[in-house]
Amino acid sequence: MNKISLSILLLASLCFTKLQSQTVSTFDSLQLAQDSFWNGSASPLGSSFKSGNAIFSNYYDTSYGGFWSDGWAYSNMTDSTSPGFNNLFSAKPGKGFANSANYAIGQQNAIIRLSGKALGKVVSGFYITNSTYAYYSMRDGDFISKKFGGDTGTDKDYFKLKIQKYYGGALSNDSVVFYLADFRSADSTKDYIVNNWRWVDLTSLGNVDSLTFKLSSSDNGQFGMNTPAFFCMDNFTTRNYGLNIHTSGNTSSISVYPNPANEYLTIELNTIPAQINITDIQGKVLKTLTTNSNRTMVNISELPSGVYFLNTSDNFNITSKMFIKQ
Repeated sequence: MNKISLSILLLASLCFTKLQSQTVSTFDSLQLAQDSFWNGSASPLGSSFKSGNAIFSNYYDTSYGGFWSDGWAYSNMTDSTSPGFNNLFSAKPGKGFANSANYAIGQQNAIIRLSGKALGKVVSGFYITNSTYAYYSMRDGDFISKKFGGDTGTDKDYFKLKIQKYYGGALSNDSVVFYLADFRSADSTKDYIVNNWRWVDLTSLGNVDSLTFKLSSSDNGQFGMNTPAFFCMDNFTTRNYGLNIHTSGNTSSISVYPNPANEYLTIELNTIPAQINITDIQGKVLKTLTTNSNRTMVNISELPSGVYFLNTSDNFNITSKMFIKQ
């Protein structure tokens, strides 16, 4: 087998290994009776649960007879039709993602801490939907919350989730925003309230120690937000590797910048000639070129925003770096 064929095989193996180096928090290993939920009442005044490589904090307050006051709960409730606070622990689809049983429920300022091999690494994302309670409150209104769009359907209402990261002890200004409901368009046919599972991509946040979740709404009153501050999550997916890692070869053999990049990526190599492949996170090769120059510029303007791998191989090294296309 020649060196080029061997390099291609090793690069393909490397991409496959990266694809497999993910851990999914499905919540399905958490024990629940059928059509029930866990809200921390059995472990009040500060608790948590773990799924995959993520820790979900919870606080159950014993005041006023007891209530879930902070963080996360988990559930397999299937009631997708009953409005109101008494149906707080149901997801609007009536099941988890891909017909699974369990899913998590988050509320205002919930936090996820990464653990194990995922700590300080990239988070791929998660699936999200509205709780049944929040969905019907926005669709129809209730004694606290308004009907989104108002009586005329023209009110510019929204309900959004902002996700930020902590890394190295600092809160980053970078964020990912997802609209759980959006009535801001001038075209009312584009108004929506999410009622199915949708993917939220978090790769643009880069390396992460923990994540915070902040809800906001156009419907606010004297005591703050009127829209019920809850959302549902499933398949929270972490990775076991971070940005700008070298998987083999001399650690000074390649430099890639700027990162993140918009139109052009500059690649500096110590050893030439070299073959360069750009792949997506599934390992699909999107670009291939051979260079005889120590500095090469690659046009990436046609790539969608997201995370990619730049893989290089020469006669001595196989090196991989992750970069973000903005």
